[in-house]
Amino acid sequence: MSGSMTERAPIHLGSGEPILLLHPFILSQSVWKYVAPQLAETGRYEVFAPTMAGHNGGPRGPLFLDSGSLADDIERRLDALGWGTAHIVGNSLGGWVAFELERRGRARTLTGIAPAGGWTQFAPAKFEIIGKFLAGMPLWLVTMLLGQRVMKLPITRRLAYLPISAKPDGLSDPDLRDVLDDVAHCPAYYQMLVKALRLPGLLELADSRTPTHLVICEKDRVLPHPRFTRHFTTHLPPNTKVTHLDGVGHVPMFEAPGRISELIIDFVDQYAGPKRAIG
Repeated sequence: MSGSMTERAPIHLGSGEPILLLHPFILSQSVWKYVAPQLAETGRYEVFAPTMAGHNGGPRGPLFLDSGSLADDIERRLDALGWGTAHIVGNSLGGWVAFELERRGRARTLTGIAPAGGWTQFAPAKFEIIGKFLAGMPLWLVTMLLGQRVMKLPITRRLAYLPISAKPDGLSDPDLRDVLDDVAHCPAYYQMLVKALRLPGLLELADSRTPTHLVICEKDRVLPHPRFTRHFTTHLPPNTKVTHLDGVGHVPMFEAPGRISELIIDFVDQYAGPKRAIG
């Protein structure tokens, strides 16, 4: 269970300019298992995809986690790599943490794929998303109790794909096993929900001078457009690039890794220097 979490080494591949990949809430670095190698294979990028604190394979976090404490942990890891800054890509919660790191001056570019945090302290959207995760708690408990045996339940795939992909076949069996393993080993599930009740979302978006790419996923059921993207489209600087990705769900790296790699590379290449910069 959550107490038996063991830390695992981050995905770390390639050489060139640094790209940091940050995963969604409840999941882990495994979501980048197809995209990270594709980025590294360009020969232009050093790719680092860690698992965040309190998630499956990540370090233990404080008793109650929030985007700030997750960003603190990622900053320590960037420092250990000698990366003053990086091209940061984050999906969902990872997008929220990416914006937090950008605020701290750690981003060369920022790509937010269906980023979370697009709400104010008392916005209905915030309580809606907390409600969705609370509604998923029975599935979380069953997965913790049964582990991989939950794969045998006919309802598992039908429920599991909804927050992740556009269609049930967007998740292969190995991907589904990874997802269920992450869900079964995620103390952050309750640690973050408790803290989120009394915290605002992302502030100061308009102050950003970092080149930013907002990626909106058409079939996103967790943070559906436009309700959960309005905060970003309203408050981000007018020169922000916005891409609407059709036919994909909230975590598109499983069902469309080639498209995700391509949009990251196309955007980052515009701002990458000819040689590796140190930070």
